[in-house]
Amino acid sequence: MSISASDYFRAKLQCEIDVMEVAESQPGSLVVVDTRRKSSWDHGHIPGAVHIPTARIPALARELVPANSHVVVYSWGPGCNGSTFAALAFAELGYSVKEMIGGMEYWIRNGLPLATATAGTIQSKPDPLVTAHTS
Repeated sequence: MSISASDYFRAKLQCEIDVMEVAESQPGSLVVVDTRRKSSWDHGHIPGAVHIPTARIPALARELVPANSHVVVYSWGPGCNGSTFAALAFAELGYSVKEMIGGMEYWIRNGLPLATATAGTIQSKPDPLVTAHTS
């Protein structure tokens, strides 16, 4: 079966969200889930995110994420497909889920806050080559 390019991209947009849309979303409207390993989580994650490594989603999702939540998953960045596997796991559990394109890499490159295990919440400057976002 072949689909048109417009149908493909329309479907793709229903399954993805960019970092700025996540950052600018209404508080409490999304459950953001970091799907990376614990050492990566400790190194830095989105403030307020829930930590569920991809392999643990089937066991922990229902305990940590309310059933009617709008879930956004992320992993490291465009070179990592961990969040794609995570989005699939949440979708198979019946959640409304989107994958945050760009992952942590583009969250950081956009100068958005980062929560760490040792330094608390830190802020960096946006990379002008990847964002029009101004602090």
